[in-house]
Amino acid sequence: MFIGREKELKQLSNLFLKQGSSLVLCRGRRRIGKSTLIEHFGKSSHNFLQFQGLPPREGISMYEQLNSFAEQLVQQTGLPKIKLDSWPQAFTLLASQINEQKTVLFLDEISWMATGSADFAGYLKIAWDTVLKHKSRLVVVLCGSVSSWIEKNILNNTGFVGRVSLTITLEELSLIHCNEFWLKKSERISSREKLKVLSVTGGVPRYLEEIRPSLSAEENIRRLCFTREGLLFNEFNQIFNDIFSKRAPVYRAIVTALAERSMERDEISKAIDWERGGHLTECLNDLALSGFVTQDNVFKIADNKNSKFSKYRLSDNYLRFYLKLIAPLATNIKKGLYENVALDDIVSWDTVVGLQFENLVIKNIITLLSLLEIHPSTVKSASPYFQKKTLRQNGCQVDLLIHTEHSLYVCEMKTNKFIPSGIIKEIKEKINSLTIPKRMSVRTVLVYEGELEEKIKKDGFFDYLIPFGDFL
Repeated sequence: MFIGREKELKQLSNLFLKQGSSLVLCRGRRRIGKSTLIEHFGKSSHNFLQFQGLPPREGISMYEQLNSFAEQLVQQTGLPKIKLDSWPQAFTLLASQINEQKTVLFLDEISWMATGSADFAGYLKIAWDTVLKHKSRLVVVLCGSVSSWIEKNILNNTGFVGRVSLTITLEELSLIHCNEFWLKKSERISSREKLKVLSVTGGVPRYLEEIRPSLSAEENIRRLCFTREGLLFNEFNQIFNDIFSKRAPVYRAIVTALAERSMERDEISKAIDWERGGHLTECLNDLALSGFVTQDNVFKIADNKNSKFSKYRLSDNYLRFYLKLIAPLATNIKKGLYENVALDDIVSWDTVVGLQFENLVIKNIITLLSLLEIHPSTVKSASPYFQKKTLRQNGCQVDLLIHTEHSLYVCEMKTNKFIPSGIIKEIKEKINSLTIPKRMSVRTVLVYEGELEEKIKKDGFFDYLIPFGDFL
């Protein structure tokens, strides 16, 4: 199946309306569907050439990458096997096989391909300038899971300034598109059951493809997470080894700390016992570029601008689920002791699902704005809100605070089988802790999954009651 990505496909297709060639960057988290998107786009061309770098491993060399490139070239063009000694030679030979018809040239996992060659990006730039850009109706797509490599070697490389026509950063699928993975059975499956699965997979297409709609959420999660053969039981180490390689242990330590709660940079430094400084910032930026972590900047309501205060949040549902619920049980899972476990019996399940629910809603902010009838162009900020306790103000945390010109939308997310009316008091206390300019209105929003106590519906305190099903 190919689901969603209409915007990205249109952006790519429009490149063929040009007479000349185009250079495209496509980046995003592992399993997010980058290759699938470009392969689907490639079907609209007369010629589609795809090359992928060999996965990283100890001792792999440039010549092994070149040999793999040569084999892929032979398979796709019918050329006789040629021993390639350098990337300039490889790019020249490749260019000779591109004619004047609509062509998509896809260089996948570009950072892997560059292994062993410090000048790979430079050779690629020369090939583009001297040969490839002069081809008519050619779209060259550079793609990779290591977004930091693309950032450093392409986007921030002066040699490529002005050469990139389009940069695509693939995000998780919207919940509307996630819903399509339940196929024709979707209407018969409850939003509660879908939430359980999405709490594990997020909107990552490769994980959603593994859903078997005829099975319950519990059965799907058991099969994927709590058996030694399960895709999501084994996925975590592959992510870190393939993307972050030698620095994987540091990145693991950071996401493990953030799995507990959102933290400031100094708190992360203390939690992982690593010096605060450039290297930590670099690692956090890499995790953010890769789609695993989000930096939430706190908007100063009174000053109408962002403050210097920010926290990092683990925004990837799979990583938190693995770290909180799979990793602690890994030894027994390998022994087959959790193949029949009831999910509700696992300690912390409800707590983890609550955090995952928040991630899902925040990542679908455009849908939420639509449900609230807020035009995106009027939004000044929309993120989790943190207020430090001082002598003059109480500490406060809001799941999501949406700030427009004249209104503050205080959004709370709750998921439980039964949601009691005590939540009204909680939100009132949060609002009382906020320093709100007199000119601003405050509107209250409850996004929920579960049964609401009748008093919540009758009280009228919440301006908006939005069930999770509306996102689907």
